[in-house]
Amino acid sequence: MKNIYIVLTAAMMLLASCKEFQPVFTGEYADPAPYEVVTMEPTHTIAELAAMYVIEKPWVIDEDIIIEGKVSTTDQPGNFYKSFYIQDETGGMEIKIGKNGLYNDYKPGQTVYVKCQGMSLGMYGWKKPGTYNGEPTGGCGMVQLGYEDPTEEYETSYLEIPLLIDKHVKRGVIGDEVQPVVITEADLPGREDTQEDNPYVGRLVTLKGLKYANETFTLLYLDSNKDKKASSNRIFLSDQTWGITTWAMSEAKMKEYLYSGIWDNCKLGNSGDQNYGTVGDRRVVDEVTGEVSYPDIEKAAYSVSQYFKMGSTEIQIRSSGYSKFADTEIDPAVLSGAKTIDVTGILTLYQGSIQFVVNNITDIIVND
Repeated sequence: MKNIYIVLTAAMMLLASCKEFQPVFTGEYADPAPYEVVTMEPTHTIAELAAMYVIEKPWVIDEDIIIEGKVSTTDQPGNFYKSFYIQDETGGMEIKIGKNGLYNDYKPGQTVYVKCQGMSLGMYGWKKPGTYNGEPTGGCGMVQLGYEDPTEEYETSYLEIPLLIDKHVKRGVIGDEVQPVVITEADLPGREDTQEDNPYVGRLVTLKGLKYANETFTLLYLDSNKDKKASSNRIFLSDQTWGITTWAMSEAKMKEYLYSGIWDNCKLGNSGDQNYGTVGDRRVVDEVTGEVSYPDIEKAAYSVSQYFKMGSTEIQIRSSGYSKFADTEIDPAVLSGAKTIDVTGILTLYQGSIQFVVNNITDIIVND
């Protein structure tokens, strides 16, 4: 038995990965093998489990805790990566399972039971609350369930090993799909809320009448194989739109934006440490052909947060550069503020800010 755990630990160390969006296989698999439909009695609600988390202290659960919820997401369009959300009436929670094509095994509307003992209860996206230019910053992220991260870079990693997945995640009956709840600005979570405090965090909800806020956020790297936190390796496209008119960007779209020169004035570096020149400094023009290139900037698909306003509250609609709809243009009437949108998706928090993730482009409706 000891050898089995050594093998599992070694495998987890090799496979532990970060939360960044990555490519998702969205094709057709063979029909999944039959499974035993399980029925279990939950010991805790999702909110009760979230209440057991202590900030900056991930907990390898040593109690016999079982939660139950219905699957509310699908990774088939590629906007969720190696995880799915379940929800009950008290909130929703991300279950981190390290494999693609989860939509084949965990169907929207399917009841799932999670045997939590031995799993890691952590939070992704917490930042110490503070202020910047007089505005509040920082706050809670999302309490989530996964496996202990041997690298200790994150509070949870993925359940990568089939043996562990089968041990902890049990599939129940497939029922009606989760119906979103329409919520108002007053229902939105505060910066330091979790599933314990706000019943809509982590759940499938609909927000109506969002107006474009003329701002995006995208983090680019010079080389993602080097230190991703180093100022000299980072480019923040933020505080304005930077000409980004799509929900996200594939590698081809990223190159199109980059080579157009619209990002040339963007400085490299983190806030307060931008002494590394600009994107334009990396621009190279071939003296013979006149072709433009940026050899020092990594070309890849990138997620984008498009900012909207619900009343006076800021909402970031975050989409993956690997999603099927990454390069979909946002309606010009929306970008100009002439039209609003209604969106249905998972309500999440990152460093106290509201982030919203849709399952598919059809979950974004332009109001006439």
